[in-house]
Amino acid sequence: MTLAYFTASDGARLAYRDEGAGLPVLCLAGLTRSSTDFDFLVPHLPGVRLIRADYRGRGASDWTGAESYTVAREAQDALELLAHLGIARTAILGTSRGGLIGMALAATARDRVSGLCLNDIGPVIERGGLDRICDYVGRNPAARSISELAEKLPRAMPGFEDVPPARWTAFAHQLYEETPDGLKIRYDPALRDSFLAGYQAPVADLWPLFDASAGLPLALIRGANSDLLSPETAEEMRRRRPDMIFADVPGRAHVPFLDEAESLAAIRAWREKLS
Repeated sequence: MTLAYFTASDGARLAYRDEGAGLPVLCLAGLTRSSTDFDFLVPHLPGVRLIRADYRGRGASDWTGAESYTVAREAQDALELLAHLGIARTAILGTSRGGLIGMALAATARDRVSGLCLNDIGPVIERGGLDRICDYVGRNPAARSISELAEKLPRAMPGFEDVPPARWTAFAHQLYEETPDGLKIRYDPALRDSFLAGYQAPVADLWPLFDASAGLPLALIRGANSDLLSPETAEEMRRRRPDMIFADVPGRAHVPFLDEAESLAAIRAWREKLS
């Protein structure tokens, strides 16, 4: 799908993909990722209008500096993208960082959200998972080529089981660009500064954001081996929302690819509840 662009209110040129027809579903990617984060899911979601955003500083969008790489600014960008497309209300499928943005939008722009599906994210983010992200965010990998990295990923990402080599290669292409000087990240290295600001800040209570989804069709997909979303947090989310669709995906850590059988079953059940 060809990239398109719009201009945000601060002048940033932001990229997105808009394909299909039917119910709008806005896909919001993980912290360092882009619209390609959902490539593995796209073939399995017919009958929807799938909108995939590149956050500022990621993918093909403008780099605008660490101070602008925040959940609040990215939520505003999402609303401005919807306005650009003339979409009054959308369901949101959010992976990790994207789920935080989705919860924020459910709390602050409820009239624009028709449902929320969270991929391996909740109101409590485990410190161990954040420590792991801190190790790599904003840094180029030591591997010199995509093929070398694909061979290393199964060891570098424990908790993922039975992933074929072709998937690791495709995943590596999503994350890094092969250059004569080695692999380069596909985002602004200054994202590390923004991440560290949040990492070092006092822990915020995000349960009110989750509770703001009350009444919306809600789904949670969790990697059974996730180090970011604990079983205890997932259980509390289920207690607060007994109607929440839930999938615990075996052989996956943070985050599921979303084309696993369990992930697809949850997404389809959630899709049936959307209006």
